[in-house]
Amino acid sequence: MEKINKYLSITAITRYLKYKFDNDDHLQNVYLKGEISNFKSHSRGHLYFTLKDETSRISAIMFVSNASKLVFTPEEGMKVLVQGKISVYEPTGNYQIYVEEMQEDGVGNLYIAFEQLKLKLEKDGLFDVAHKKPLPKIPNKIGIITAPTGAAIKDILSTIKRRFPICETILFPSLVQGAEAHHDIVKQIKKAQEFDIDLLIIGRGGGSIEDLWPFNEESVARAIYECTIPTISAVGHEVDYTISDFVADVRAATPTGAAEIAVPNMIDLLSYIDNLKIRANQTIINKIEHLKLKLHKLKDSYILKNPLNIYQVKEQLLDSLIDKVNAIMINYIDKRKDYLNHLKTSYILDNPQKLFEKKSNNLSKYIEKLEVLNPLNTLKRGYTIIKKNNKAIEDIRKLSINDNINIMFKNGIANANILDIKEN
Repeated sequence: MEKINKYLSITAITRYLKYKFDNDDHLQNVYLKGEISNFKSHSRGHLYFTLKDETSRISAIMFVSNASKLVFTPEEGMKVLVQGKISVYEPTGNYQIYVEEMQEDGVGNLYIAFEQLKLKLEKDGLFDVAHKKPLPKIPNKIGIITAPTGAAIKDILSTIKRRFPICETILFPSLVQGAEAHHDIVKQIKKAQEFDIDLLIIGRGGGSIEDLWPFNEESVARAIYECTIPTISAVGHEVDYTISDFVADVRAATPTGAAEIAVPNMIDLLSYIDNLKIRANQTIINKIEHLKLKLHKLKDSYILKNPLNIYQVKEQLLDSLIDKVNAIMINYIDKRKDYLNHLKTSYILDNPQKLFEKKSNNLSKYIEKLEVLNPLNTLKRGYTIIKKNNKAIEDIRKLSINDNINIMFKNGIANANILDIKEN
């Protein structure tokens, strides 16, 4: 019986091992590198895969909360760098790594540098739409900065020749890969501005992020930004994006796409010109027909057929206006005559002396009324007028002790000071 108690259940030993894993500080923040295999993306967003090297492998899971932050899409066979913690999954007893961060091995630092430079240049305004220059609709001369050999230059030249063969092209051969490539690209951008060029295509064919890196250099970005010629960036494939794409006036998905953007299709252009000719001819025909119709209307018009009738109508209208003017003048003169006769027979002209006497009597009455109201006459009867601050005082309550007052008599003014006040 004692021997049987020594045996543990599978659950117990698994929990013990999980406890040991979870409490080991060395296993709570582990950095691993390896190759992805057995990759599976769950419908809920979690990522399940195996991380392996030449001799060993470990199960891995990355929950959606961390997987949603990835800047790339993990794929089978991809070499990656991961950071996370190692623990035991109790239902199977397997140990596995719970991945919190993951980046591509070998290019992780380049992605970080790319994002940092992109953020810096965006703050400096190199990506502003307001700085973008419009591309010419029909360029006469196009400059191309790329490698003198390879698929990119062949695709660009063949596309331009097929679409718009009358356009002249100038190749500015440049390194497009390697440590010195960005210096060469900047040099050719500056050289291209010495030529009479309408448009500049800068790019290369596809490749890894390391291959395309010269177009992510700050010196190249600033050279494109300062370039006075409208530019098209055509670097890599459709899924590839470089700093040059954001700075250039237009980004093309591929070098072939850049050529298609740069020049119009000659067939379409000729068709458009033919349509313009047809429309112009039809417009001219319509204008001529309209003017012919207008001319016929003028020839058949009443004015040209009966010019004397027009004159007679005007003569009759003139007679009517003269009669109206005369009638107005006679009416005005009659009214003025009536007014003059009224003045002649008016009372004023017939009896001017009587009118004068009447006005004189009215004046005398007004003078008598003013004399009655004259305050000086009141002073002559022994009364006085009390003033304070040049205002007449009619109520004793408006006075205070020590107030200065003016007392007006009929023959002068006395100044006084209030010593006492008694109200009735």
